[in-house]
Amino acid sequence: MNLVRTLRLSSLRPRSLSGLILLGFAAVALPMLLGTLSAAVEMRNLSAASERLVTNGVAATQYTQALVRQVASLERTARLYQILRRPSLLEVTRKNRVLLGTTLDGLEDLPGDPDRAAVINRMRTSATAIVRGLGSTSTTAVNDALRQFNQLSRDAGLLSKLASRQTDRELNLLRAETESTRRRILWQSALLVPVTIGLMLIFTVFLARPIRQIDTAISDIGHGRLDTPVDVKGPTDLQALGRQLEWLRVRLGEISEERNRFLRHMSHELKTPLANIREGTELLLEGAVGGLNNEQREVTGILRENGLRLQRLIENLLSYSEWQTQRSGLDLSETRLQPLVNSAVEAYALPISAHHLTLELQVDDVSLDADRSKLRLILDNLLSNAVKFTPDCGTITVRGRLDGNDLVIDVADTGPGVPAAERARIFDAFYQGAGSHSGLVRGTGIGLSVVQEFVLAHSGTIEIVDGQFPGAHFRVRLPLHPEKASTAALS
Repeated sequence: MNLVRTLRLSSLRPRSLSGLILLGFAAVALPMLLGTLSAAVEMRNLSAASERLVTNGVAATQYTQALVRQVASLERTARLYQILRRPSLLEVTRKNRVLLGTTLDGLEDLPGDPDRAAVINRMRTSATAIVRGLGSTSTTAVNDALRQFNQLSRDAGLLSKLASRQTDRELNLLRAETESTRRRILWQSALLVPVTIGLMLIFTVFLARPIRQIDTAISDIGHGRLDTPVDVKGPTDLQALGRQLEWLRVRLGEISEERNRFLRHMSHELKTPLANIREGTELLLEGAVGGLNNEQREVTGILRENGLRLQRLIENLLSYSEWQTQRSGLDLSETRLQPLVNSAVEAYALPISAHHLTLELQVDDVSLDADRSKLRLILDNLLSNAVKFTPDCGTITVRGRLDGNDLVIDVADTGPGVPAAERARIFDAFYQGAGSHSGLVRGTGIGLSVVQEFVLAHSGTIEIVDGQFPGAHFRVRLPLHPEKASTAALS
């Protein structure tokens, strides 16, 4: 039974985004439409009641005024007949009685006070008695008939008062009904507001959830986070978009894996001939095959320097590839900063000397829990970047200090700095800015990306600082004791 009910509900649910939006508009508009119709019905009822009140009041007023006139006319002709005894006057008196009866009939048909019927019947009786008495030959009967006019006039006035009282009573009822209707409409409006807002929130959440899932998926794909499958729940067209994003995620993952596999393969293939070149260069510099003159030693030094640069580029490629495929994690151990910085600086002694660069070291003897090889790669890449962009006779500054429970490493130079337009992408893999170095061995554009990956893996941060140095100034902040859970490889 529950399965059948679920299937029925799912069949009634709109399958497209446009259908869902239309259903949302209908659901939100329906309470408002019902409230408007209810208010219209209430107003129509009030209008009809008002119209009846006006119509009946005017008719009652007209009848009571006609009664007063007809009673006066009837009395006038009756008294003339008493004096003149003309048959024509008696006939006029009978006609006036008929008119009076017609007016009483019309007044009796109007809704009104129950007391009015007794007064109307009494007036009919009095009018009939007057006409019958006038037709008698007895003077006493005529006089008795004329005395009936006092009661007839009082009854006509009483009918007028009853009509006014009935009008006032109906007017008060109409006022009470109007006030009741006003309160009822206000309550309906007050109830419509939360109901409408609730329906809007329900449909907003129902629409926002798949849109938020799509937004998250696009953001993850855009930032290279390809491990989370894209699963969009909602209308069919949004589900179809989610399936396209899932296909794109899988395809990008395959392309990334192919790229990393290519990088690993090429890096390993390059390491063997590069090792032979470096070994041969070292043998030449050591004079194993004979002494070298100054020109030969200079050329050999250039070969050695570029061999070292190629080795660092290959190591970056290997580190980046292994980190992206999560084949390596962090191997935390107690690491002293000062010897590690000195070792990294010694690797750049030759290019620093060749370009007459000044190196300012202000590194405190700090120990921290870190992956020594990856911290060394962080320093190598920052120093390589500084050496590459610092002009001849420039200055490179390396500082290391404690700041609370964090280690702060500053690497700065006097080069052109990082343009504002390139800062948003400076840490993206394979990105090379417009001012990239154009030496013999051009960079791969992953040095700073590797730095950021390894800094984040240590639960640290890296930023570009302005104002302290004329060139680029990178500041790395690492916790002295990063949490074990935070050292998982980033996707």
